[in-house]
Amino acid sequence: MKPKHPLLALSLLFMAAATNAQTSTPSKSDPQNIKMKSTRDPEYSKGEQALYQEVRMKVKYPEEAIKKFVEGEVTLSFDVKADSTVANCIIISGVGHGVDEAVKAYVEKLKFSPGMMNGIKVKMNVNMSFPVKAH
Repeated sequence: MKPKHPLLALSLLFMAAATNAQTSTPSKSDPQNIKMKSTRDPEYSKGEQALYQEVRMKVKYPEEAIKKFVEGEVTLSFDVKADSTVANCIIISGVGHGVDEAVKAYVEKLKFSPGMMNGIKVKMNVNMSFPVKAH
């Protein structure tokens, strides 16, 4: 039996295939993570502003930095692991006088909520700049 409207039948077939392709979920066995999407970045539980305030107020600055009224920004790159801990913290830029190392040491002790990818906790890298005032 031959369809009366072959173009209609063909277009319906393509529409059904396109709809199925759009609603399928990505395979968890995708080895190259091509279809994976980050659904949440790591974050500090009390909020970003509270984190900046805490670092500025609670870091123990070296005496040299306090005497010289050192101010500026310390930029760090670090990983937030799936267990909420900080790892692989490195100083990208800083103000010197031991302030950079003090900020790094403080941040390494903090806990963050981990990043989530497709509902799974994962390690993610974070770059943050912290304002500092050593006085």
